[in-house]
This record gives sequence, structure tokens and C-alpha cells, in this order.
Amino acid sequence: MNEEIADHFPHFSVLLSATPRGARLARLLGEAQLRSWGLPTDTASQLVGELAANAVTHGLVPGRNFRLRLYVVAGTLRIEVTDTRGELLPRLRHPTWSAEYGRGLVLVDALADRWGVQEERSPCKTVWAETTTGPTVDRRGV
Repeated sequence: MNEEIADHFPHFSVLLSATPRGARLARLLGEAQLRSWGLPTDTASQLVGELAANAVTHGLVPGRNFRLRLYVVAGTLRIEVTDTRGELLPRLRHPTWSAEYGRGLVLVDALADRWGVQEERSPCKTVWAETTTGPTVDRRGV
């Protein structure tokens, strides 16, 4: 997000280790931030959890972190997770009912109003999801 724009909207950004613990922390920190903004946490925390888990599982480069960003503009919450595997873009798959993996983006697709991938300066990519929050939030993030 452009820093000039970020100054005018509630936002939150944190760099986390690309580990299962980092993915769990992303979800917990996201929930805490959403609560501080007075927003519902159920759907958004699932989206944060899935995007963070994907970054840790599919976007892992040893020794590199991932970034979680949340911001609210005009009643829409945007969740962004940036990792350092820009060459590996996510694809929506439709796994069989017995498959053990491959449902993360299916859940994101079902829960989010919109989602997509933005290629960043090499070697990064940002996977984002948006969901309607209702009225615009007044409070500023950190």
C-alpha cells in the first residue's frame, strides 16, 4: 500500500517469520487488530490464517519472512500477505473430497468478496483478499 494513502486509512503491518508459528501469530495479531477497530473477526481471521499458511507452505524461502498488512478503505477490509516466492503464483484448484491438501484458496475464494495476486519487485508477490466490513472505521492502526 502506498504510504501516503496508508496515513489516511486504518492500517496494520507486521513482518513475521515464515514458519507455522509465524502463520499462527499472523492470525492472532490480525484478530487483535480487527477487534481494536471494532470489526468482526470470524471471516477475516480465517482469510488471514489461510493466506499466512499459504505463504509459509508455498512461499517459503529459508531465512526470509512474510508480511501481513490489513487496511480498511470505504467499508472494505483488504488483507495482504507478501512472501518471497514471486515465481510461484497461487492457483485456485478444486481438490477431490479425499485430498489432504489444496483447500486453502478454495476457502479464500468462498469467504472473500474478491481476491487475487499482485506481482511485486522480484522476488516477491502479494496475495490479497477483500471483504466488506460495513461502515468505515475511524480509528488509526499502527
